[in-house]
Amino acid sequence: MAKTYRALSRLLSYPEAQLQAEAELCVDVVRQEGLVPERIVNSLGKLADHIASHDLYAVQAAYVDLFDRTRSVSLHLYEHVHGESRERGPAMVGLVELYRTHGLEMEVSDLPDYLPVFLEFLSILPEPDAASLIGEAAHVLEAIAERLKKRRSPYRAVFGALLAISDRPADQAAVESLLAIKDDDPSDLEALDKAWEEEAVTFGPGPEKDGCPKAQAMLNTMQGTRQ
Repeated sequence: MAKTYRALSRLLSYPEAQLQAEAELCVDVVRQEGLVPERIVNSLGKLADHIASHDLYAVQAAYVDLFDRTRSVSLHLYEHVHGESRERGPAMVGLVELYRTHGLEMEVSDLPDYLPVFLEFLSILPEPDAASLIGEAAHVLEAIAERLKKRRSPYRAVFGALLAISDRPADQAAVESLLAIKDDDPSDLEALDKAWEEEAVTFGPGPEKDGCPKAQAMLNTMQGTRQ
């Protein structure tokens, strides 16, 4: 069981005063465990410095603008699989049950597909199993990483770390399918309001192909129903 996943979960969580105090320790944990290449650990160090050395309210506001107001880099994995379609609900229930079978109880305020929560779950699994689940989600993680790179966000380092741990490379066709979706501009409030009013946003190649096959494989594996 790898502590690296829990450390990455903390670095990717909403920044609070306690995280500012712990950020560098999280990087030390990743470095000591040795699952992540040193060059990426160094980038994680820059993220930790960003979190710890800046004004807390400024860091929090930037985090909200980036992850809460920008759907294309949402930290909710099923956002990239189902969008706001009805299939997302049953998938969420199945994920909660999966967590529960491994002794992980959800906080009432958390959604199970929230990436920091998912990483907490991975931290209690044998490392090969965790790396395999990261592999199933690799195309989503790489697409988010590319969008964060364009924004020059230090949070890209977390996704680089996860992709380095993955037991397989991301499927590039699936990555390109996600990147083909128009990116969000968090400063365009009118466009954001319109996007959130839509009832069935689908991430992936489109309904004619029954959604993204790599995304569905990820869900099947996470729910123990790999086909």
